[in-house]
Amino acid sequence: MLFARVYFPFALGYAISYFYRNANAIIESDLVDELGLGPADLGLLTSAYFFSFAAFQLPLGILLDRYGPRRTEAALLLFAALGAWIFSNSETSTGLIAGRLLIGLGVSACLMAAFKAFVIWFQSERLPMINGLQMVAGGLGALGATTPLQNFLSVTDWRGVFSGLAIITVFASICLWLVLPEHHSSADKKPEFKTQLKEMGTVFRSPVFWSIAPLTALSNGAFLAIHGLWIKPWLRDVAGLGEQDSSQLLFSMTLSVITGYFLLGIFTERLSRFFDMQPISVGVFGMILFSSAQFSLAFGWSASPLLLVTMLGFLGTSCILTYAGLAQIFPKKYSGRVSTILNVQVFMGAFIIQWGIGEIIELWPLTESGYDPASYRVAISAVALLQVSGLVWYFISQLFIKRKLDAS
Repeated sequence: MLFARVYFPFALGYAISYFYRNANAIIESDLVDELGLGPADLGLLTSAYFFSFAAFQLPLGILLDRYGPRRTEAALLLFAALGAWIFSNSETSTGLIAGRLLIGLGVSACLMAAFKAFVIWFQSERLPMINGLQMVAGGLGALGATTPLQNFLSVTDWRGVFSGLAIITVFASICLWLVLPEHHSSADKKPEFKTQLKEMGTVFRSPVFWSIAPLTALSNGAFLAIHGLWIKPWLRDVAGLGEQDSSQLLFSMTLSVITGYFLLGIFTERLSRFFDMQPISVGVFGMILFSSAQFSLAFGWSASPLLLVTMLGFLGTSCILTYAGLAQIFPKKYSGRVSTILNVQVFMGAFIIQWGIGEIIELWPLTESGYDPASYRVAISAVALLQVSGLVWYFISQLFIKRKLDAS
């Protein structure tokens, strides 16, 4: 009963968050046709979600540790509902960007609040599995933003979809407020603001944190940018697939995302329990494979698009293991701030990468079918090489940390 009361309200909020995040991949052609957006404009519009999401992460960490996940997320979801309503009624790209900024702000707590609540209510050994289940809920939301959304657009347009989302988001806020139990340490023992800032400084000074943060930001940022927008245009322009086939493959990719979150969470928990293998180590191995798969995407390997998107979806989920790994390293009272400090970098990475891919693609002239395949080669290769640099930084940092520990 406790598990249901803690898990399901956050699962609903995160499913809605992920639907918002990925919906533009399906309505992309409608936005381009109606508003005349170029690839750079489309990248900026979609990534605006990531910008406000990232910008609010540091104050979010303080709010989570001070007022608790229930109050924080329930209030913020109302901003997302307002953003969805503005987005659905906008006639200009400026209005759409304003709506996406509010949506990003409003759902900025959906994952971090859940992680904070899980740290409060469940044992640390269970965190990889429970965090994975939370990600499954997000995957279900992303799944809804594929073929189901494509089919639903035959009933209404994208404006009707976002009007409905505004109502559903208000419902999620009410549900979270009424169902989630309050935790006394969050409600009654608010830490001093000065103390919270001092403790945040401890995280910023941690060599362990900074060894893994850049790799996670680059890898997770690439995953969010590709899955949330650019994979569908790639399937159209490089693999030569139509709208319906591309939507179906996006659906398959999202199924592999859900599978990855679920299986990697369970697998990592077992490795930690029986072989003392840390979640961060498992995550790094997965991120190496994920960056390798992106080179296949970059060089237009389209012999089996289904296999390619399945690999990208499954391996991209390995980035999330860093959160559980850091939650086991730092004290519980730091958990909200540790996750949100990492999230700042992840979502700023997603903002820059998603927008940057669009800027690079726009350097090439349009073709008859869409964007030039060569532009994808350059853009995605650059993103993959950035992740390789993050891997090099991680392994060098680990050597320095090990030497420092041996010396002491």
